[in-house]
Amino acid sequence: MPKLDELKRTFAQGRISRRGFMEGALALGMTVAGATGFMSKVEAATPKRGGTFKLGLGGASTTDSLDPATFISTFTQIGLNFGVHNNLTEVNADGEVIPELAESFEASRDAKTWTFRLRKGVEYHNGKSLEADDVIASIQHHRGEKSKSAAKPLLKDITSIEAPDKHTVVVKLANGNADFPFVMNDYHIPILPSKDGKIDWQAGVGAGAYILGDHDWGVRMELKRNPNYWKGDKRAHFDEAVLLGLSDSAARQNALITGEVHAINRVDLKTAHLLGRNPGVVIDDITGNQHYTIPMNTTLAPFDNNEVRLALKHAIDREALVKKILSGHGSPANDHPIGPGQRFFNKELAQRTYDPDKAKFHLKKAGLENLKVDLHSANTAFAGAVDAAVLYQAAAKGAGIEINVVRSADDGYWTNVWMKQPWSMSYWGGRPTEDWMFTVGYAAGGAWNESFWSNDRFMKLLIEARAELDEDKRRTMYYEMQQIVRDDGGSVIPMYANNVDARSKKIAHGGKLASNWELDGWKCLERWWFA
Repeated sequence: MPKLDELKRTFAQGRISRRGFMEGALALGMTVAGATGFMSKVEAATPKRGGTFKLGLGGASTTDSLDPATFISTFTQIGLNFGVHNNLTEVNADGEVIPELAESFEASRDAKTWTFRLRKGVEYHNGKSLEADDVIASIQHHRGEKSKSAAKPLLKDITSIEAPDKHTVVVKLANGNADFPFVMNDYHIPILPSKDGKIDWQAGVGAGAYILGDHDWGVRMELKRNPNYWKGDKRAHFDEAVLLGLSDSAARQNALITGEVHAINRVDLKTAHLLGRNPGVVIDDITGNQHYTIPMNTTLAPFDNNEVRLALKHAIDREALVKKILSGHGSPANDHPIGPGQRFFNKELAQRTYDPDKAKFHLKKAGLENLKVDLHSANTAFAGAVDAAVLYQAAAKGAGIEINVVRSADDGYWTNVWMKQPWSMSYWGGRPTEDWMFTVGYAAGGAWNESFWSNDRFMKLLIEARAELDEDKRRTMYYEMQQIVRDDGGSVIPMYANNVDARSKKIAHGGKLASNWELDGWKCLERWWFA
């Protein structure tokens, strides 16, 4: 009903009163009860300004930093990248890439040249205007020879970045990349103010919705709304936000129940059903791209032998992990990182299952009768990671594999254990595209190639698929790449996990939550408000 839609719109915009809305709804034939209920729904869906939003997060670390090249924890991803800063592009709730600081973007026919036209009138928190030089410096920050940024492999095909004028950036690539606008949304590549060709990341200044206040890494981050935010009243409805690092899932849930925080991530899946019974709490269970991994350093024995890797992949009971660790909030994975929600997920690839006899077969091919290995784990890797390691230990015994579970400290795990120890537990939030996920986590020499794996055929396909515009040909390539990772890769990947967050019923949002990352695509500070 066009007239009802117009009535809804004018009420949401504050152009008519509650009484005016009721009169209009009754005039359109609605009953008093129907009009009252409809008005309540409109009010709940209408963003309201004000209040201090408190967010309890697992994944914070005392080793966090203001340098975007180092962003690794949810604390920095939400608070800094998607709070203090903006990117050239944004991924919306439907998984589509749309302009953010870029007003528009377009590609050449071969997808080798991308032109980004910047928004005019955008100011950083220090009053400096957004210009093309800032974009160039922000990208170049990750491309230096000594750069250890996880975004470096995403940007290695760039041959030149030019600024024809202050509000246009032209990026030229050695190879076509149909997904390049998605790359510009990577959480390592926010756009920061620059001076003399370098970004000033130490100042903690961005163009985003919130201004950075007091912060204690791994503990607390305070943010205040940017009064000059270029998105105006359409986004960033909270006056202030406080992020609290709460690594323990029970502590996070208790903080939500007592009202110390208004939302949390990574709900303890074993007690999610109990938390959901609380009348003041909403559970958001979203199928996304998150998956859990157990990477082996393939440059070190015994993991440099693929027969050993295959034995370990057959020695894990995936169904049991989904049931006992995820409490059903997920599905078995197939030793590759592309999930069922992805565009080119290989539905034809046979699902690997627990098979101790096959594990023994591969051990024998490796010249071994049995195997003893250490597996490092901590619950900061993912909720229940230690229990998952113990379940893996029990299942592997049937294959003649002795896994010694080493319990590591939660704090500093990502700095001191992950990619430092030969075998450890890990997790990935996934990536919006297959190319992005494969490039960051599996490309030879990549900073976050957590298994230090290299495969020539995989790398050839990675480059070819990235530039291929024919969807059918691209699908064939990605199908083969998933099989290569499954059968040769250095990670046991047992589970796809839903994003299970929780929030107070006092918190409202736009109706559809993004699935690309947890907490509404990490955009909760921008997209949510107090009902």
